[in-house]
Amino acid sequence: MKRIIDTLYETADLNDEDIRQLLEADFSVDEYLFQRADYRRQEIYGRDVYLRGLIEFTNFCKNDCYYCGIRRGNRTLERYRLTKEEILDCCNLGYGLGYRTFVLQGGEDSYYTDRYLCEIIGAVHEKYPDCAITLSIGERAKDSYQAFFNAGAVRYLLRHETADKTHYESLHPKEMSPDNRKKCLFELKEIGYQVGTGIMVGSPFQTTENIIEDIRFMQKLNPEMIGIGPYLTHPDTPFSCYESGSLKLTLRLIAIFRLMFPHSLIPATTALGTIHPEGREMGLKAGANVVMPNLSPTKYRRLYTLYENKICTGEEAGRCRGCLERRVNNAGYKLVTSIGNYI
Repeated sequence: MKRIIDTLYETADLNDEDIRQLLEADFSVDEYLFQRADYRRQEIYGRDVYLRGLIEFTNFCKNDCYYCGIRRGNRTLERYRLTKEEILDCCNLGYGLGYRTFVLQGGEDSYYTDRYLCEIIGAVHEKYPDCAITLSIGERAKDSYQAFFNAGAVRYLLRHETADKTHYESLHPKEMSPDNRKKCLFELKEIGYQVGTGIMVGSPFQTTENIIEDIRFMQKLNPEMIGIGPYLTHPDTPFSCYESGSLKLTLRLIAIFRLMFPHSLIPATTALGTIHPEGREMGLKAGANVVMPNLSPTKYRRLYTLYENKICTGEEAGRCRGCLERRVNNAGYKLVTSIGNYI
């Protein structure tokens, strides 16, 4: 297995059979894999870990994905929306704490028209011109993406979830299309966004072949950001009976993606911290280099529940940032407040 890892380190690629062997190998190989991934990351980004301020501005969503806690069909969830003024208040708080990237994330909510979103993006951009604005608001028309870009957004996160059509259709209702999801990602790249995609590890029905197909799709897309976390179950979804994904496999894939996409920005996600108390630190040691603390108003955080038992829903923003900085430092890295662009 060391041969396969060395080949990946040297060439940033593997054939399908080597990927399969690496994904299915005993977890004793991970120590060496993580060492290689961490070394590659340090060659490019040093020990810096970039800070992103997450603002979850709406938990309304038109979609009914079978795994998601804010799905349209969840009738038990209390819904909320932030106003432009509330979003700007979140940015003001974050700016004072050293954040230079704001991530506006929400369900696919038609209440936020293109015009309204452009007003919000424009207001944030005007007030904080030295900050990057990242959007994570799902599938839109190319003209909409262009308008948001013109208003000041420069990054866009849109996980493809799975590149395999059959697997995609097992996770989503029939009105959702894997082809449209992929089309959106390539359109975002054409416009000029720094684009992020990614997968859930251990989602129901996922196979090793699915993950290999995900890797090949991402090689075609060449994303600047890769969001990867374990699938975590939610009790108010059709998938409530399925087990959550594996922490160990998620960490292994973070390391693989770091070696295949050495310049990528890869977050140590909240989902990692939810599945294990030191999950985010483990993610950093496996090759991740981004953390995304929450800037949303505390009273709404418990309502943005994509999965069960999400951490950090009750901490105020300053305390959350301080806690995360200590965790990053204790893991041997340095939290930085720069805009943190893709190199």
